[in-house]
Amino acid sequence: MKRPVLVAALVALVVLSAFSVLLATRHPVQGASAVPSPLLGHEAPAINGTLLAQSTTPATSVAVTPGANVLTGLRGKTVVVNFWSSWCGPCKAEAPELSTFAWDERQQPVVVLGVLFNDNVSAATSFANHYGSLYNSIVDAGGVDANRYGVTSPPTTYVISPRGQVAAELVGPTSVAQLRAVVQRVSQ
Repeated sequence: MKRPVLVAALVALVVLSAFSVLLATRHPVQGASAVPSPLLGHEAPAINGTLLAQSTTPATSVAVTPGANVLTGLRGKTVVVNFWSSWCGPCKAEAPELSTFAWDERQQPVVVLGVLFNDNVSAATSFANHYGSLYNSIVDAGGVDANRYGVTSPPTTYVISPRGQVAAELVGPTSVAQLRAVVQRVSQ
């Protein structure tokens, strides 16, 4: 009677050990995936909306006039547009990376602009305050901006060249290193 229990315990221990080794040796996710967006090389669609009230001081302020395209005032700069939501798990992982990137690039002609995706303003404001967002975000009422860009889920990031053209689309949580590489390529 004791022998079958001992064998079962040993088998369970071997399976658990093998699973632990698998988890310890797998490669972590490297960041967002660049995707072949139909917007690449075309003028970036307009972004309209109201500014999300945030308590932290953005690394770079963005002028927002109701009804006007925010991107028009950013011509000549590389713009990183990030669609995000407070309920999005990967957005929580990405938020510190975006703030670090915005802070690091604050003296450069680079602007990070968040666009609230399918979320409510109070939850988004709490999220931005909690994660210390160092970039401005636009409230995309009714998902109009997301539809223009073809965004189906957050986080999705677009990099817009100083000429106002979409230069890259990244789907998933991005990192400082990944953004630096894309922005460097786009800004040349």
